[in-house]
This record gives sequence, C-alpha cells and structure tokens, in this order.
Amino acid sequence: MRIFIGIDLGSTTTKAVLMDENRAVLGRGITNSRSNYDVAARVSKQEAKISARFTLFNQALGTKGGADRLLADMERNFRLEQFLSELGQLEEGCAAYLDHPRFLESKGALQEALAGVFAKIQAEAPGIYAADAERKSDFFRDIAGSRFMNIAEAVSREAAVSFEALLNIYDKSIIDIESLVSPDEVVAKQLLNGLSRALREVQGVEVSEADARAALKKVLDVELEESYVVGTGYGRVRLPFPKEHIRSEILCHGLGAHMMFPGTRTVLDIGGQDTKGIQVDENGIVVNFQMNDRCAAGCGRYLGYIADEMKIGLHELGPIAMKATKSTRINSTCTVFAGAELRDRLALGESQADILAGLHRAIMLRAMSILSRSGGVQEQFTFTGGVAKNESAVNELRKLIKDNYGERTINISDESIYTGALGGSEFARRAVMN
Repeated sequence: MRIFIGIDLGSTTTKAVLMDENRAVLGRGITNSRSNYDVAARVSKQEAKISARFTLFNQALGTKGGADRLLADMERNFRLEQFLSELGQLEEGCAAYLDHPRFLESKGALQEALAGVFAKIQAEAPGIYAADAERKSDFFRDIAGSRFMNIAEAVSREAAVSFEALLNIYDKSIIDIESLVSPDEVVAKQLLNGLSRALREVQGVEVSEADARAALKKVLDVELEESYVVGTGYGRVRLPFPKEHIRSEILCHGLGAHMMFPGTRTVLDIGGQDTKGIQVDENGIVVNFQMNDRCAAGCGRYLGYIADEMKIGLHELGPIAMKATKSTRINSTCTVFAGAELRDRLALGESQADILAGLHRAIMLRAMSILSRSGGVQEQFTFTGGVAKNESAVNELRKLIKDNYGERTINISDESIYTGALGGSEFARRAVMN
C-alpha cells in the first residue's frame, strides 16, 4: 500500500498524519518534540503507522457486534504492552549508568533502590492503563517520570541512598530511551499481545478469536510503502529529508484546515511558539497571512508558563477559567512579566479563576489583532492548534468574533492539533499523484 506522510514538527509536540492514495487519513501520531528533531520525526511517524494498523484492523473486523469495544480494548492493552517494554528498556538504561565512577561506591544500594522503584511502577502499570483510568498525558516520559519521582523519593529514604542520584540516573537514561524507535517485529508482537489481552477481557463480542487473529495477521502483512514525506512546522529546517520535501507551515495549515472544513476562508492557528492568522480561497490556497513577532506571548509556551507559575497542569487552565465570575483585566501578556503580575493579583485576593479568565481574554485579544491584520474573520472560520482544545480560549474567541464581526461559523475539530501535518500529507500525495 502506497502511503503519504506529513510531519509537523512544532516547538512542543511533533505530529504525523498518514494518508493513502484516495486522501483517506489512515493514521495519526504525536510525540514530545525534542532538541533531536530527527528522533521526534521518526517517533511520530511510527506512531502514525501504528494508528494506521488499528484503522486497517477496524476495517477488517467490519460491523460485527462489539467490534468497536474489542478494538478499543486492544488499543488500550497495546499501550500497556508498549509502556512495559519501554519501562524495561529504561530500567536497563539506568542500570548501565551505575558503572559510572560517580556511582561506583554506592552501586549496590542504588541498584537495589532502582529495582524497587521499577518493580512498583511495573505493578502500577495495569492500573494506569485500566479502562476507567484517567491519564494527564499519554507520553511515556510524562507517565514514567511522574511515577519515578514519586516512588523514588520514598524508596531513597528507606534505602538510605541519595534521591538526587536516582533522579540524575533517570534523567540520563530517559534521553536514551526516548531516542529509540521500536523495530516492526516488536510492534507486531505488542499488537498481538494487546489483542490477546482484549480477547480475554471483552465479553459479548460477535467476532470470534480465530477471525480476530486472522484479521490482525492480514493487517500486519500489509506493507506500508512510504511514497513521499513532507515536513513542516517550527522545526522543519531540521527535519531529516531534502529541502524539496519541506513546506511552509502557513501553506500546510491553510490546506489542512480546508481539508477538514472545505468552507474555511479564515484560519487561526495558535501553536506552542507562534500565532498565525491565515486567509485561504475556495481551494485552500493561502491568499494572505500574518504572524506574531518573535515573542511567544499568547502561545502555548506562554500558557505552559502560566500553569507552572500557578502549580497546576496545562490541561487545567481552561476548566478553572470557566468557573470565573468576572474577567480580571490583565495588563501584560509578556511571558517575562506574567509571573510577577500573577503573584500581585493573587496577593490582592483575586481568585485564580478570575485571573485565568482575564489571561485567556488577553491572549484572544492578541490573536484578534493578528487576524485583523491578515484580513479579518471571513465566513467560515477555523481554529486550529493545541490551544483550540482550551475551552476558555474558545469561549473568549467566540465572544470576540461575534462582537467584532457578527455571526460566523466557527469550526473546531477534535483533531485540530494535526492540521499542519494533514496539509503536509496532502502536499506529499500531490507530489506523487499529480
């Protein structure tokens, strides 16, 4: 099967979209962006291929009763298998660092402490990936890092070893593990194990075990032939392929938004490092655009900084802001000065929710200025990027658009973070098919 891949390497996350000859999106992949952009591109691409295998498996199962539940449980158990495999590699990596001269004197105690930490994380893993479990992140580094820090602190006290030494060993090892891309045969085994677990757990499924295994084997036998790959995004100049395979993120986001919502004429993309206002024609071709300056104020990085200042998760900003009874006036969206203003506002007794509501409004006012310079908000309007998942940001944006431009159709996709990669995959397809 010939496939076409678009990779959007952003400042915080790298996304990949895999498309077939008929423009059908088969798979999507996402990972943390790294200073080693080559690795981020490879990992996101592999995740998109894994996602494509699930899509093909779903098609092979057909519409038999309970097939959707079997697929969902299989994917959840596959992620558990994947996590346990990476956890084992991380443990081996940590053990290798114990031979460093710095740790030789306490090697035995550290070895025992690390074994205890990893045994506890391994025991917790099924619960982390249980059907009703809520995870703040799906990235291995986030999950493993959070559990390692919590468990290692207690273990270090019990074992009378340095907590800082354990963290130092982890920090060195996680970089190596994140750079690994599993071979196809390892992924195939994890998929098979995930299916086996799902078949044991899911009840009332009309798909027989023999049919399910035969369908998966057929899917694994399909060769995903990379016909063309296009790279875009903040780190596109560092992507591991020729310059002729690189497209502007403006072009990719414009085309991607058009593919998601063909009526799109105005696009707002707020990523980790920049904000883009884009005007497109009826074919998704960019006719005008504006971007913020080099300052990251009002972008994803800014929101991340605010979350860190308030000691809450990035995903909590929107829900907390939605509880506000008023919107505090924020004077600065500068990342440098935001911390000081936040502390002053809190010290004056203003509520966290009201402050965050004001911050979201300030961010959207900045975005509206960029949209105005690009040509305003036309019918239809599409909001893309990671910030499009923030309900408070969306709420403020809707109010500002209505106040300034009247009623407009506002499109937001659950897959909005993949818009640039989607446009890239279509450019890849056109490069071959046209």
